[in-house]
Amino acid sequence: MFSKSTFLKGAAGAAATVLCPGGTASGSGTATVCGTSSGSSSSIAEKHRFRKMGTLLPSPVKLFSKRRCYLCLKIAILVVVFGLYFMLLLRESMSALTGSSSSSSGSSSPFASMASFAALTSRGAKKAGGAGSSGKLDAWQDKRHHHGGGRAKQQGGSGLKGPPPGGGSKQRHQFPPLQQHSPAADGNGGAGSNHSTLNPVYEYSDEMNAAAETDFNERRMVLWNVCAEHRIVGKYPPNAWEFFISPGHGIAWCNIFKAASSTWMYYFNILGGYSVQYLQRTKASPIDLARKRFPRPTANELNDYISNTISFLIVREPFERLLSAYRNKLEGCRNKYYKLLGEQIVKKFRKAHPPKGVKPPHGPTFREFLEFLVSHYRSGGRFDEHWSPVYSFCTPCSINFTLIAKMETFQRDSEYIIRQAGLETLLLNKMPRYKARWITNRSTSDTRNLIPRYFAQIDEKLLTDVLEIYQLDFELFGYNSTKYYGYVQSPDYG
Repeated sequence: MFSKSTFLKGAAGAAATVLCPGGTASGSGTATVCGTSSGSSSSIAEKHRFRKMGTLLPSPVKLFSKRRCYLCLKIAILVVVFGLYFMLLLRESMSALTGSSSSSSGSSSPFASMASFAALTSRGAKKAGGAGSSGKLDAWQDKRHHHGGGRAKQQGGSGLKGPPPGGGSKQRHQFPPLQQHSPAADGNGGAGSNHSTLNPVYEYSDEMNAAAETDFNERRMVLWNVCAEHRIVGKYPPNAWEFFISPGHGIAWCNIFKAASSTWMYYFNILGGYSVQYLQRTKASPIDLARKRFPRPTANELNDYISNTISFLIVREPFERLLSAYRNKLEGCRNKYYKLLGEQIVKKFRKAHPPKGVKPPHGPTFREFLEFLVSHYRSGGRFDEHWSPVYSFCTPCSINFTLIAKMETFQRDSEYIIRQAGLETLLLNKMPRYKARWITNRSTSDTRNLIPRYFAQIDEKLLTDVLEIYQLDFELFGYNSTKYYGYVQSPDYG
């Protein structure tokens, strides 16, 4: 018989053998463990420690995933930024696509601008002004012409020399008054071959083209007949300062202020490469923008280019242009730059003060303005470009202009010029509708309707004196001046 203690030891050993198959049991009682149990316990503890450290430190896979996400995000941001930049460039390029191809040769400066300025402004002696108020007026005029868009002296020594009266050598700028080629002979059917038009104002046609061509030829004949009749062919040296020349587009324009000048300034800016969107939103002066692309030419440059381009000017009824200039620059002294001139005119030419209780007009009246013009003309002073006579400003008797357009037929004449130069794609339909409507209606009709009211302020003598300045413009361009005697006060007025 086994004792109880011996039985319990045997059971414990058997249990150890069962728990540790293939191994040896060590220890006694409940302390018995497998022979390898101590090593396994330490391995389990080490794994547990590494597992805790794994929860604190990210795994290499996780680190790689986060870095890849950051890199992808940066790449996406760069793609978006460069995409937006490319779209902006593409938009600007598309808006200027039509103008860039043809204006690339003309947009770059064809002239040495600084040399042109110095050469043109340095010629001619400066005429001294009179004493007192007239001296101040002359000083203001000198300041006006040296400020920004001022012009060179009209009767100075600059410009091309015309042939001396009564003979002299034949000059290259003299041509017969008629056009020397027909637009239909160009091989593309001429300007009238296209029955459709891009102009939003009216429909162009072969009949309208033929009528325009007839008018242009008649105007040239009238002009040259008057030049010959008054013996002023080549008398006035060409005023190259006011020309816009684009050799790349084959056109040259003498800019007459207050005669659709803003419209063609707009067209030349388009030819210079500015987009329509930019011209509509910019605050810069149109003439400043245009002069950056088309610098003022010298007399020699004008002579070189004028015979190889379509040269033109746009004229307006002389007294309508004069009244428009007065209302825009001097009436009410609304124009800040001309305020000093207005004050000087009032000081010198206002003879009587209004009755007590009647407020005097602010700025010179139309009569006072005309009296100033007569006095300034007789003293030999230079005229401001806004009311300078065309015969001395653009010198049509010294330059053989290809075309003479008129404000009365402005839309038709402008389209004819554009088509003759082959600039339909660049210029037609580029003028905003409201601007075209403003030009055709307000600029001409409103001023024409105001003519009787303003000329009723003057008498016959003053009208005759003013016509002494502008009569030649009336004759050169086929306008009637006698009707104004019906508007003025009679000699026994008052």
